[in-house]
Amino acid sequence: MTTDNRKVVLIGAGMVGMSYAYALLNQSACDELALIDLDQKRAEGEAMDLNHGLAFSGSHMKIYAGGYQDCADADIIAVCAGVAQKPGESRLNLLQRNAEVFRSILRPVMESGFQGIFLIATNPVDIMTRVACSFSGLSPSRVLGTGTALDTARLRYLLGEYFSVDPRNMHAYVMGEHGDSEFVPWSQALLATKPVLRILEESGGLYTREALERIGEQVRGAAQKIIAAKRATYYGIGMAMARITRAIFGNESSILTVSAMLRGEYGQQGVYAGIPCVVGREGVQRVLPLALEKEELERFAASCATLEESYRGLKL
Repeated sequence: MTTDNRKVVLIGAGMVGMSYAYALLNQSACDELALIDLDQKRAEGEAMDLNHGLAFSGSHMKIYAGGYQDCADADIIAVCAGVAQKPGESRLNLLQRNAEVFRSILRPVMESGFQGIFLIATNPVDIMTRVACSFSGLSPSRVLGTGTALDTARLRYLLGEYFSVDPRNMHAYVMGEHGDSEFVPWSQALLATKPVLRILEESGGLYTREALERIGEQVRGAAQKIIAAKRATYYGIGMAMARITRAIFGNESSILTVSAMLRGEYGQQGVYAGIPCVVGREGVQRVLPLALEKEELERFAASCATLEESYRGLKL
C-alpha cells in the first residue's frame, strides 16, 4: 500500500456513499477520492459539490468522478452500491440480485490490477463482504465489511446515557450478523476497567440486567426506527466507514467490530461476521477472540449459522 498518496475509490454515490465521502473530506482522511456510479452525471455533480467545500475544510483532497481504471492504484475501494428490496421480494432474491451487482463491479475492479483493500458497506453486509472476497480472490484479511461497527457505536452511546458517562469510556461490543441475530456479550462489557455486570450487582437495583437487555433491543431496532422516521440511515454508517478508513491509513491497530472471515475463532470457519478485530494498514491484522460465556458462544454460533445458510442459498 502506498503511504504518500492515500487514495480511496468509492463505488456507489448514494446517500451512504456520499455521507462517507463527506466524512472523509471533513476529517481529511484521504488525499484522493474517486467517485464511481452507474449514473455518471450524479458522480460528477457530487464531486463538484464536495470540491466547492474544499476552501472551508482543512483538507487538500483531490476529488473527481472516475472510472474503473482509477482502481488500479487505489489503497481502499469502498463499495456502497446495491439494489433496494422490492415489495414482497424475499431476502434471498435480494441477495442474489446484489451478488450479480457485485459480480459486475468486481470484475472490472480486479481487471484494473487493484491489490488494495475492499471496504464493503452494502447490506446484508456480512454476506456481501463474503461475496466480495469470493469474487475478488484477494486474501480475506484485505476484504472487510462495516460489520457491527455502527451497532457497537449505538450500544456505547446508549450505555453512556444509562450509566451517565462519556460513551467513549464504555467498552462493549455487538457481535454476529449485522441484523436480527446480532447480540451483545454482556460478560465482556466494561465501564472503564470495571465489568458492567459487577456494577449491576453492586448497584442495589439501580442498574438492572433487564435494562441492559432493553438497550440491546434498542440497538437491534435502531435502523428500522430511523428508516421509519426518515426512510434511510446514512450518517452513522458513513462515519463508521470513515473511522475504519482512518484506522487503515494510520496503521492504528485499532480494535473495531468489522465484518471479517472467521478461521477457527469461536469454533467458526469461513463465515464472515461482525467481530472485534485489530485493523491496520493491511486490513484485518488479526481477529481478537473474546472469552465468551457458553450461552454467548451459542448465540454467536446461531448468528453465524443464519449467515451461512443465506450464503449457501446463493447461486454464485
